Amino acid sequence: MRRTGLVWHERYMWHDTGSGTAELPSGGWLEPHIHVENPDTKRRLKNLLDASGLTDQLIALPPREATDDELCRVHGRAYVERIRELSVGRGGEAGSEAPFGNGSFEIAALAAGGTIAAVDAVLDGRVDNAYALVRPPGHHALPDFGMGFCIFANVAVAVRHAQAQHVLGRVAVVDWDVHHGNGTQTAFWDDGSVLAISLHQDGCYPAQSGATSEIGDGAGTGATLNIPLPSGSGRGAYLAALDQVVIPALERFQPELIIVACGFDAGALDPLGRMMLAAGAFGELTDRMLEMAAQLCKGRLVLSHEGGYAAGHVPFCGLATIEALSGLSAGIEDPFAYLGEVPGYDLQPHQQAAIGAAATNVERVPAPPATEN
Repeated sequence: MRRTGLVWHERYMWHDTGSGTAELPSGGWLEPHIHVENPDTKRRLKNLLDASGLTDQLIALPPREATDDELCRVHGRAYVERIRELSVGRGGEAGSEAPFGNGSFEIAALAAGGTIAAVDAVLDGRVDNAYALVRPPGHHALPDFGMGFCIFANVAVAVRHAQAQHVLGRVAVVDWDVHHGNGTQTAFWDDGSVLAISLHQDGCYPAQSGATSEIGDGAGTGATLNIPLPSGSGRGAYLAALDQVVIPALERFQPELIIVACGFDAGALDPLGRMMLAAGAFGELTDRMLEMAAQLCKGRLVLSHEGGYAAGHVPFCGLATIEALSGLSAGIEDPFAYLGEVPGYDLQPHQQAAIGAAATNVERVPAPPATEN
């Protein structure tokens, strides 16, 4: 049993993405429906934690809004001001596929600030690890442009906060959302103090992003590490990717803090991905990160919620993750456990080939100077 913090606020559920219908050219033939990035999956995850009694065994971490200066460690000030101005009115588009409504500036700042609050609690020793159940997500947000439902780069903003306020020299980000973490990659492209690892479905979103050849530039060469997995990858491929690429890279980099961009859209029922993970696999991924945090950085581990759009499945993926983080059990049977028994769930040869290609970049990950060891 560990002291696990949980960041949550009802206002996260009030971020309005509209129907999404107007974003798609259809000649008027697409019947309006709720936007795929709606409050449902996150609220249902929180409801399951509450109903199971697990919430009461976690440590509540109240979020706060990130300040403009904190946001501007990653984003341009003109972009931050544009989102604020649109939010005062009817809302608008932060960029490509990132709609928002009235009041969403404050909610997006609360999502970034919630991830900061989780980082502060872990680094101050108030909790052993933390889960930030925030919305909107952040890993696609670029310095001056929103993308893929993301407005502010929650994890990247929290990394810069950890470096500025807690004087950390080396931070690692592990992103297992099914989509490439292009915003996080951009934020740290030429910065060797942050190891940005993205484990994602090859070619899913954004298109032509997240290839193994993308390794950073300048002082950041080697500190970007992409693991594009073939569609249809399951537990075997994900655990092999961690064991053969992510863990060796972390051991080489020696971070002082690990932040996971935790999306559940690699789940087998997700409408926006084509991967095959069952809920239990997310618990196993979390176990691996707990082991690495204990070995490398005094257990300092923060998970920040990203994607995941299967309303029935996501709550059980999140439950398995938070059970692993806390060492607690809700005693609930996973109704979707059969997903872990489908053919192809184990590592396949073509998946191993993709993992092997990514593993060749581990030796380029910047190790700390000998004086830091």
